[in-house]
Amino acid sequence: MPRLVDHDVRRKQITDAVRRVIVGGGLESVTFQTVAVEAEMSIRLVQYYFGSKREFLLATHRSVMEDAGARFMRRWTTMGQDAAPRAMIHAILAELLPLDAQRREETIVLGSFGWAAVTGQAITAEETFAAPRTLVTVIANQIARLGRAEARAQRDAALITAAIGGLAQGLLQGYDTAPSALDLIDHLLDCVLGVTTQSSADQSDLL
Repeated sequence: MPRLVDHDVRRKQITDAVRRVIVGGGLESVTFQTVAVEAEMSIRLVQYYFGSKREFLLATHRSVMEDAGARFMRRWTTMGQDAAPRAMIHAILAELLPLDAQRREETIVLGSFGWAAVTGQAITAEETFAAPRTLVTVIANQIARLGRAEARAQRDAALITAAIGGLAQGLLQGYDTAPSALDLIDHLLDCVLGVTTQSSADQSDLL
């Protein structure tokens, strides 16, 4: 009998290969040939699953978002639904920092997609907006638990989201260290929420 092929596994092999190509040489280095070589499969097989470069780029972007979302859910499950809003927000922001190999890869890949959207390479900016919009909504919902009006919560969440993006890039470039980045998250939340909690030095489980 012919061996059954798990198409989802094949697609993941391809999107994982796209990530590695981007990390190694930027988005401009992504072609059917470089992805096929990295995935250790034929160009025709890559084309079978993704008919265009744009298709596998968007699939790769979605895969990064899904991995990050799954990580958020695991952290939230561990914390429990009754965790304080600030603790929940801090956990989300820490997960967005490149503090390990996986998150470093995700930061590089998402940064490449962001620049590609600005310069009009294969994808549009609108196609990358779903993730930050969702993040703003999630953070705003936690801020609203503190009694903030909806409009204020949305603006505060948008500010926090913008700040964490810059902090992640700074950490990636070596401008900040992991401890200083976590301290800056605490300071950011102090400024926006007006609430003080334990320092990030006491939150080693976030690393």
